[in-house]
Amino acid sequence: MEVIIQSSREVSSKLAARNIANLIRRKPDAVLGLATGSTPLPLYAELIRLHREEGLDFGKVTTFNLDEYLGLAPSHPCSYNHFMWTHLFGHINVNPSRVFVPSGLVEGTAIEKYCERYEEEMRRAGGIDLQVLGVGGDGHIGFNEPGSSLASRTRIKTLTARTRADNAQYFVNADAVPHHVITMGVGTILEAREVNLLAFGEGKAAAVAAAVEGPVTASVPASILQMHPRTKVFADEAAATKLVRTEYYHWVYDNKPDWQRI
Repeated sequence: MEVIIQSSREVSSKLAARNIANLIRRKPDAVLGLATGSTPLPLYAELIRLHREEGLDFGKVTTFNLDEYLGLAPSHPCSYNHFMWTHLFGHINVNPSRVFVPSGLVEGTAIEKYCERYEEEMRRAGGIDLQVLGVGGDGHIGFNEPGSSLASRTRIKTLTARTRADNAQYFVNADAVPHHVITMGVGTILEAREVNLLAFGEGKAAAVAAAVEGPVTASVPASILQMHPRTKVFADEAAATKLVRTEYYHWVYDNKPDWQRI
């Protein structure tokens, strides 16, 4: 696990965007796993700038989103499909046929088969080259709440009261937040060839410390990323305040050989 601490979320996000851009330039048909929420917004803004001003080409890129609320149509203003088209896809030259976001309209017993097909689509695309993640204040990744199996696959999950409260800001009121989602599992996420975890602000400091320096435990799903061979954590100074080895992380990043730099 490589921990990259920068002065602000903007600087961290630009570095993470450059990392993704480098991948796309090396492999134009890269497969990206994408996240939603406020954390990746500056990352997506920078990817849009790179496309518009530096010609970053998304024409052959395939994307898979982590999750979606059950019960929301793709056009619903609070759906993650709507979020992605508003904040990224609608501003780059991505091919809509290469965009995959879980459906929020699957119901009942059809959900299990649908999740299996979503995983099959990922395998058919060649697997995810780079997975973007945020981290919840309780250490969840995707919608894999504390206690989720570390080998879990794409499936339906019931949201905790804390997660629903955290997401209420995007809805008319807290009661409007759905109780259920489809989410990639922890095991699914671990199959990505590279994982980029973004964490910004003091509110994420405890989760970052637990994920990076704490024990690997299902109580902090993000901690399993310690076992991934290529995880980069992009954090601002505020999110790094509870890390013990910050001096070491700065030293390692500042003294990388040129060929290893982003």
